[in-house]
Amino acid sequence: MSTGGVTGKGRLEAFSDGVLAIIIMVLEMKVPHSPTFDALGPVVPVFLSYVLSFVYVGIYWNNHHHMLHASTKVSGRILWANLHLLFWLSLLPFATGWMGENHFAALPTGFYGIVLLGAALAYGILQRAIIAAQGPDSILKRAIGSDWKGRISPVLYLCGIALTACDQRWGQAVYVLVALMWLVPDRRIERTMAHGG
Repeated sequence: MSTGGVTGKGRLEAFSDGVLAIIIMVLEMKVPHSPTFDALGPVVPVFLSYVLSFVYVGIYWNNHHHMLHASTKVSGRILWANLHLLFWLSLLPFATGWMGENHFAALPTGFYGIVLLGAALAYGILQRAIIAAQGPDSILKRAIGSDWKGRISPVLYLCGIALTACDQRWGQAVYVLVALMWLVPDRRIERTMAHGG
């Protein structure tokens, strides 16, 4: 099976959507065994880590959708770069569970940051692979411009990981900050496509 040729993007989108849906479904919260409000206390860290990971998967799904929408063809390099991104995102349920179950202890929180860093770098690699396949005048290249969010996110994740070694609350704050930064609607690709590419 050759991965060097150019293929349509429909199968890539469908596969990626399926994997991201499974990741969302695998994110879990264990229910307390008691029907009291006191029983909810120990579940709060698990709930908070679940919410953060759900938001991150949603951000990646949204941006991945727009990025592929701006693409006209898919190369073997794009397929492998996409799998690389999905690998890092598939680690989120494990990292989420470990961090939540251990009440945001330093090591699990640092590992969570490593997963976020890996996903951010993989997303950048996928973005560059798509631009390389579409050419320097591609819609995606024009739409992302300097891509300051994409450039600063890995730096912030590294800071979060380092801060976790001192106090895991600072690392958590950085992870939340990056998520909030990406939650702000980014209409660059939509605007570029609306103006004729």
